[in-house]
Amino acid sequence: MNSPISKIDLEGRVFYVKRDDLIDPFLAGNKYRKLYTLLQTLSDQFNKIISYGGTQSNAMLAIAAMCKNKGWEFIYYTKPLSDAQKNEKSGNFYHAKSLGMLHVEIEQQFYKDFIASLRFNLDEKTFVIDQGGAVEEARLGLEVLAEEIRAQNLHVKSLATPSGTGTTALYLALSLPEYRVYTTPCVGDVDYLREQMSALHEIPKNLTILEPQKKYHFAKPYREFLEIQQKLLSAGVEFDLIYAPSLWKCLIEQTNEETLYIHSGGVSGNESMMRRYAQKGFR
Repeated sequence: MNSPISKIDLEGRVFYVKRDDLIDPFLAGNKYRKLYTLLQTLSDQFNKIISYGGTQSNAMLAIAAMCKNKGWEFIYYTKPLSDAQKNEKSGNFYHAKSLGMLHVEIEQQFYKDFIASLRFNLDEKTFVIDQGGAVEEARLGLEVLAEEIRAQNLHVKSLATPSGTGTTALYLALSLPEYRVYTTPCVGDVDYLREQMSALHEIPKNLTILEPQKKYHFAKPYREFLEIQQKLLSAGVEFDLIYAPSLWKCLIEQTNEETLYIHSGGVSGNESMMRRYAQKGFR
């Protein structure tokens, strides 16, 4: 699905946005691209998908939507949750459960070893998706995105996409060597991001990792993130509150050229995040 491009003005600069958030309410953004190969798979090839991670995960929700469409069972493992998290009536976790996701908690002390054992003795009808959708199969979807970008023939030669595991940024840079690709670590630091990318492929020279000027903890509310979010909303596009603000902040502070930002989707999680901002007194 070829998503459109929007033009926005931010901090006196022009940016372009590849609107992958418009592909589907739940199965959109970079998760649509990462799951592209599985979306093309015949429904009878698998009957169960397994994944794991956090309850704010956009990948979790996208996988749940895909499994609902395919008629596949979806089992998602997390560390223990609070009663408040389990009982939320909005946000990604709530919507994923509504789509049929089976949630299983694993005790903290056993979690790492359990995740490492997920692929032991799997039957041929079960497929494991690592946290964040970091699988080799993601590459085809990013190559399709790359061809869309080329075909849209925009004059810019810089792209930007935020990173959890870095899968999207890595495969996009490999698929578009004629572009500079900017990213920033939203989970962990630069060293962690490089390690995650290097596990999939050697990092290409056209991939630039922008380092935030201060340490941000993943999925925590920050006043400056909310301020950037409000400016982006005023410019006409809603972005997610977890990944997008950090990269937008880096782009404003550390770059000066016109850039095409690849919208990662994930706005379905904003409702629950905004409640956390309100609890912090930031609204």
